[in-house]
Amino acid sequence: MAELLVVIPTYNERESLAAIVDRVRTAIPSADVLIVDDASPDGTGKIADNLAASDKSIAVLHRADKEGLGRAYLAAFDWALARGYVYVAEIDADGSHDPAELPRMLELAVAGADLVIGSRWVPGGAVLNWPPLRRAISRAGNTYARIVLRSRIHDLTAGYRIFRTSALRNLDLVHVASQGYCFQVELAWWLEQTGHLVQEHPITFVERTTGRSKMHSGIVIEALLRVTLWALKAPFGARKRSAVAS
Repeated sequence: MAELLVVIPTYNERESLAAIVDRVRTAIPSADVLIVDDASPDGTGKIADNLAASDKSIAVLHRADKEGLGRAYLAAFDWALARGYVYVAEIDADGSHDPAELPRMLELAVAGADLVIGSRWVPGGAVLNWPPLRRAISRAGNTYARIVLRSRIHDLTAGYRIFRTSALRNLDLVHVASQGYCFQVELAWWLEQTGHLVQEHPITFVERTTGRSKMHSGIVIEALLRVTLWALKAPFGARKRSAVAS
């Protein structure tokens, strides 16, 4: 069994799934791939099954309902922990994250990082094909979260990551509160505050060219409310910070 499991959550990604799986397998052939499909009505789950049938390194986890990105990843973490993987990667199914960055991110994890974040907002990072408003919202949201949570992480909302599974075992994942993209903020901040080593690796994020974005105003509102609540509940000055490097 491979040491690295690459998790690809899907919901209505039939147009892009085969391509991103192929790119992952090309970038890091030694890794296994787990596709987590939330009962996509467009047939994504069937495509995933076909991919798994043709490659023993690919597995599929079918979930009965669409419960949000956070729940999909938590199910994948449980799957990975039960099978003894050393590292778990998160990557979007829409092609926005370049799998060619995986080997370098894995090197950082092997060297000791508990969480490696593919970051858009550190020197060397970039975003392509986003309208100015979306770029501004992402920048502002990350800046707000970083300030109120007193975090040193520049891209708290990033969805391209590699976790060391021993770090995940140190967290009480049952009590993760977030359902949507705020899950990424919660996990990164939680690891940082419990003294784990978090490193950011610059990536170029490319806006999807197929399918529809899952981002909507409700996700933004959830993130703002949860981040504000966490900041208010955390005792001032009581946080233990990890070494965060870019």
